Amino acid sequence: MNQYVGQKVTLSNIFPKIINRLRTIGLELVLLFLRCVGYIPLHTVRKIIYILFGVKMPFDSNIYMGANFFNPSGITIGHDSLIGSNCFLDGRAPLTIGNHTSLASEVMIYNDEHNLNSPNYENSFGAVTIDDYVFIGPRAIILPGVSIGRGAVVAAGAVVTKNIPDFEIWGGVPAKKISDRQIKDPQYKLGRPMLFQ
Repeated sequence: MNQYVGQKVTLSNIFPKIINRLRTIGLELVLLFLRCVGYIPLHTVRKIIYILFGVKMPFDSNIYMGANFFNPSGITIGHDSLIGSNCFLDGRAPLTIGNHTSLASEVMIYNDEHNLNSPNYENSFGAVTIDDYVFIGPRAIILPGVSIGRGAVVAAGAVVTKNIPDFEIWGGVPAKKISDRQIKDPQYKLGRPMLFQ
């Protein structure tokens, strides 16, 4: 139940709500701006703007067109990593993506969900960590609190609800182990991204 229901309206109890609402509107405007930036067809321009708005990423990593964010300041991306087109990255709790990691198109990573059994429908946050040399297939969904180990692979369309160990291949809804990745000491670089994407 709302803590203000039945209370007399005063400046002391309404002022914090007004400030919070203004902050929320400000963040929503930033997210709208970043969504528009996501359609600029130049990696360097997008990258500079994303970094200015809080995404921690080096210049040798790239985010393809159409990316969406919640709280970009909570997102850290390592070296030589590629984030595919139309991905959703949630930074409301820490989201860490390692080096030489590739997210295919339309991957969604969430680190906040609602507690369905709470009478107030409260939020439940959980950091997401994706290690080095990981590949996540198109339209996969990563849910809060998940860690994906070094060299792991997530199949297209999978819904990851629990931690994935190093060099395992997972798929399905909910995701389960399918196989092991044969390579155990990857050294590859993902290289230059496609221009104008």
